[in-house]
Amino acid sequence: MNVKTLIHTTILLASVFFQSSAALCEEGSSSPVVGRAYPDRVLWGDTHVHTSMSTGDANLLGGNDLPPTVAYRFARGERVHARNGMPLQLRRPLDFLVIADHAEALGVAYSLQHPDPQLLDTKAARRSYDAFRLKVAGSPSHAEYLELRRKLDEAWKMAGGSAGSVWKSVIEAADTNNDPGRFTAFSGYEWTSVGAEPTVVGNLHRVVIFKDGADKTGQVEPFSALDSRDPADLWDALQHYEELTGGEVLAIPHNGNLSNGEMFALTTFDDRPLTSAYVSTRSRWEPLYEVTQMKGDTETHPVLSPNDEFADFETWSSWAGTTLNPAGHPCCPNWEPKEFASKKRAEYARSALKRGLALQAEFGANPFKFGVVGGTDSHTSFATADNDSFWGKYTNATPTPTRMIEPVATGRWATPLNWETGAAGYAAIWAHENTRESLFAAMRRKEVYASTGPRITVRFFGGWSFEPEDAFRTNLADIGYRKGVPMGGDLKHWQDGEAPSFLIAALKDPDGANLDRVQVIKGWRDRSGRLHEKVYNVAQSDGRKLRRDGSLPSVGSTVDVATASYSNTIGDPGLVVVWADPDFNPNEACFYYVRVLEIPTPRWTAYDARDFGIGEISEEIPMVTQERAYTSPIWYTP
Repeated sequence: MNVKTLIHTTILLASVFFQSSAALCEEGSSSPVVGRAYPDRVLWGDTHVHTSMSTGDANLLGGNDLPPTVAYRFARGERVHARNGMPLQLRRPLDFLVIADHAEALGVAYSLQHPDPQLLDTKAARRSYDAFRLKVAGSPSHAEYLELRRKLDEAWKMAGGSAGSVWKSVIEAADTNNDPGRFTAFSGYEWTSVGAEPTVVGNLHRVVIFKDGADKTGQVEPFSALDSRDPADLWDALQHYEELTGGEVLAIPHNGNLSNGEMFALTTFDDRPLTSAYVSTRSRWEPLYEVTQMKGDTETHPVLSPNDEFADFETWSSWAGTTLNPAGHPCCPNWEPKEFASKKRAEYARSALKRGLALQAEFGANPFKFGVVGGTDSHTSFATADNDSFWGKYTNATPTPTRMIEPVATGRWATPLNWETGAAGYAAIWAHENTRESLFAAMRRKEVYASTGPRITVRFFGGWSFEPEDAFRTNLADIGYRKGVPMGGDLKHWQDGEAPSFLIAALKDPDGANLDRVQVIKGWRDRSGRLHEKVYNVAQSDGRKLRRDGSLPSVGSTVDVATASYSNTIGDPGLVVVWADPDFNPNEACFYYVRVLEIPTPRWTAYDARDFGIGEISEEIPMVTQERAYTSPIWYTP
């Protein structure tokens, strides 16, 4: 069969193996299909949203003073109003949400702005708040900023406030908005470490997500970077929570691209050699990684993957955005090329996955064996990742004629211009039902994937006996689970002469762009210990043929920047394929993951230019994007 026939078959199969939560909700069902033992629903959400309870950057710097309840209402599809009075509403509601406000000084500014009666006359707290806001306006260093937050938190507590009372309100709000079967609200927070060198920004941030309700989460308080900047101490706190309550919790790191080479380093936080205990502990508490969001895409970097034509996507190389800072900047040094590449290897997901193979061989455990999700990291309370409805990182970056060329934050901190932020991303989870238990279990087993915004549906199975005809059968998912393992799984039971085969299916966002291609990214460790990677084009639209070197002619572009429009006259709505690894060596540890690319579409900057009639735009500002989805890997260990 040719590719076109295969595509038409995909569309016929869509109703069989792609069941969206929206369709099930319309049918009034909150349960999986009877008789199916495997997860048959893909659920969409955001595991990383900040509200006015994030004292520093969302509230005081970002100007977000909206009640936290707005974030839940917006995610559930309600029409809300931004701080500037503009109405906004998601095209389609989300299925789940994690409000991940900063644990450091959690809710302090909001509580002072909307005080409880006992705080109305607390002059000490008010003085601390005013002093804090004045200092933040002067843009202190990160070390000074942390100290200011500590002082504000302490003064607020002395005035009668309580971190426990704020946390209680956070977890009770999550329980109130949790509606099993229809919408899942997880309790969570962000642990916001600035790394081992507070004078040099090293983003080691983690979003902490609890499976449990307030009866268990209320027995602890959030562990913050004011308690410790060392991730190992956070893991100890998570261990304490589970031992104390019998509950479950996990952490999701993000923005390794801004970590000063620390996120996936080959040493501990205090620069000691890794140990077996360390790598096992990290693997236990951090099963996922947030691979795409507003502050850049962290799948890979063009310096690390020079042969990958799609590597340079929403790339940030420093806190200053897409470019390195000037030499001598107090925040981020201007690294030499070799040092730069070395730092980047410890910052991006693909290189970390490869490093994990080496650490597995050394320690028998892999600290970087993670699945991937996307998140917005929105500080506006609005979980939107749509280019045609981009509301900026902060409330003070809502749509205006000039926001593109304005800095994300003001002062002497290293900061990009707003045009450098990307409209991304979302987490997709294959689950049995829309409940905390089902979604959390899927996150634990890594049956999840990331999207830069579009709700592309992806199935990815690996096994030893998939046949080309399996891509055309009406029970594709049935076959996938019966013959193999899903994304996040391990290939086992190798037999002599076998090479792994993969059953892959992708379907476009019903409201979005057609698909350009499906790629498999492979990373492996050879017998001498060297690490490698390769990108395979395995399914492509429009009947295009692979060149001899495995590359593929461009799908083209229909984008009209002036009108911020495109046409689905190129690309295809769905692609399915069975692909076998032609280069498999059973003696080499490896991983595989899928990257699905859309056809080119207008970037949010093009929509701004059109909507505000902006004439001249700097050539450095991208106006076209090619959005994508990344699956969690499937691993093979000899």
